Amino acid sequence: MVEIDINCDMGESFGNWEMGHDVDVMPYITSANIAAGYHAADPHVMRETVALAAEHDVGIGVHPGLPDKMGFGRRAMDATPDEVRDYVTYQLGALTAFAEQQGTSVQHVKPHGAMYSMLSADSELARAVMEGVLAVDEDLVYLATDMNIYEVAQDMEGLRTVFEGYVDLDYRPDRSLIVEQSVENKDPETVADRFVSIATEGVVEAANGEEIEVPADSICIHGDNPHAVDLLDAIHDRIEEYDLDLVSLDRIA
Repeated sequence: MVEIDINCDMGESFGNWEMGHDVDVMPYITSANIAAGYHAADPHVMRETVALAAEHDVGIGVHPGLPDKMGFGRRAMDATPDEVRDYVTYQLGALTAFAEQQGTSVQHVKPHGAMYSMLSADSELARAVMEGVLAVDEDLVYLATDMNIYEVAQDMEGLRTVFEGYVDLDYRPDRSLIVEQSVENKDPETVADRFVSIATEGVVEAANGEEIEVPADSICIHGDNPHAVDLLDAIHDRIEEYDLDLVSLDRIA
């Protein structure tokens, strides 16, 4: 039986501003990437999201971003490796406290937005963040968003790493992601087809029609998609049809 994790970015509301469909999405996933106050979230949202994940037995991960709420962490910054590592450590510490308060723990780290792009483009930045993760807790899983980051992670001794794929975004032939400026509706059946293709064969069709390798053990679904639940419903139908086993990152890594 093929084991696969479904992860989703969550807890990205703050103050009176709401983002995503956390309550509706949480029952469908196995790992939650929870914002920790820099690109999104506030302490109250962090506490509530951790509690929601614990209630549904969903693995908790920190989703650290750049300190840029106005830009939702999607604007690159001129930051040194030490600075980026400290950003991640700070946010990991904050979410860890809320997890401990709820009687649970943080299982993984997945950088957000422009931070992820910066790590992908600069291996020195990526290594600094990974070293920071290891210094906090060697049992943490690093969720690698693309092959550039995954290759750096594989060279980090002792770092538990899982490669993730995307089914609600398109890939270029070089396996980089085409990140949309605004969320576009996706056909649930097409998304479910992509999920099965990655889970069972490790391949997916790129935007140009070329079949590319995406050897992922975790699949990301974006919770801010207005039709996220429809996409997850279609995916869960395929999970039953193909006898796939949904498990958390901690079991896969």
